[in-house]
Amino acid sequence: MSDASQFLLPLGFQFGATKAGLKKSGRTDFALIVADAPASAAASFTANRVIAAPLIVDKENLRATGGHVRVVAVNAGNANCAAGAAGLAAARATCDAAAEVFECSPEEVFPSSTGIIGVPLPVEKLIAALPALAASLGSEFDHFQQVAQAILTTDTVEKTAFARFMAKSSDGVEREVRIAALGKGSGMIHPQLIPHATMLVYVMTDAAVESAHLQGYLNRAVELSFNRISVDGDTSTNDTVLLLASGASEVSIGADSPEFAAALMQVCTSLARQVVADGEGITHVVELHVEGAATDADALRVAKAIAHSPLVKTAWAGGDPNWGRLVAAIGYSGAAIDPDRIDIRFGDLQICRDGGRAAEFDEAAAHAYIAQPEFSITIRLHQGLGSCVFWTTDLTVEYIHINADYST
Repeated sequence: MSDASQFLLPLGFQFGATKAGLKKSGRTDFALIVADAPASAAASFTANRVIAAPLIVDKENLRATGGHVRVVAVNAGNANCAAGAAGLAAARATCDAAAEVFECSPEEVFPSSTGIIGVPLPVEKLIAALPALAASLGSEFDHFQQVAQAILTTDTVEKTAFARFMAKSSDGVEREVRIAALGKGSGMIHPQLIPHATMLVYVMTDAAVESAHLQGYLNRAVELSFNRISVDGDTSTNDTVLLLASGASEVSIGADSPEFAAALMQVCTSLARQVVADGEGITHVVELHVEGAATDADALRVAKAIAHSPLVKTAWAGGDPNWGRLVAAIGYSGAAIDPDRIDIRFGDLQICRDGGRAAEFDEAAAHAYIAQPEFSITIRLHQGLGSCVFWTTDLTVEYIHINADYST
């Protein structure tokens, strides 16, 4: 474990988790990520107009500190959403308690919650658990894994990603910069993060980056990763991506570092795909390539229309190569199209050409291809240079069972 810590985890952070008694399962449900000193911060939040209380407090706190965070406090088992004034009071009480324990200002605390919506958060359980949790923090890999485990809800696996690269520090010495990320998400997954259950993602780096620059990097990475996935088309009230920079590596990153941008994109894309792969009840992960759209925005419209179609998703669940459902979704997507110029491929198999069934269409081969756990579909519209890549899933009976019984 210590070897992994030395090679994977960024310097300047400690981690830990405990059982506060929020999850009915009795598993760990309260986690902390603590920076040794206030870290530069950037964040993206849900575009849902119903916003959970901790997100409201997070935005206030980031404005108050000029984009700095010392403590991230995450609870699972309760979303602290649609709880009115009591919800806001609970989020702020968490900040006050953590500030007292870590001798920082309440505004330097970043609360997050995930779980059932509309149930009051028993914040007294979190406050009671804080002192012992604070005493158990560490920078070893198992501490990091504790956080990754504690924040899960309907997830079946932990989700983590790592990247590193070499860069010159202020003294001219080549030093390693590390990025580590952890997240959760399985259902209620169609993030629409701005600027531009629940998905929560926390990314840490030991580079020194100003908050404004950090926000620019995060916005670009989010747009091409988390904003390109969907499990069920529902946008959560709690979706959050937080990026923290401790500066402990002594490597300063400016506004335009290709190496940092690439490493950040790597971990964000990895986590986004892990979220899709762990979608509730899913049996297929689908990578959509939309090419030749009039604009990138049109390409995204087409991808989302396909990814959100129950008819398409249930066909995938059954391994049914019903490409007509794809054409129908393309047609109502709102994108500029010519029905007679649509081409569709399942992997290397030509399915549709010029808006009709391809002469070489092989139904048995198409069925065998999309019966695989992972497959790709390429849509060519021949309208322009717009394109996008989007990751989504099928829709199964198991998804219905999970969500029919979620709160009971």
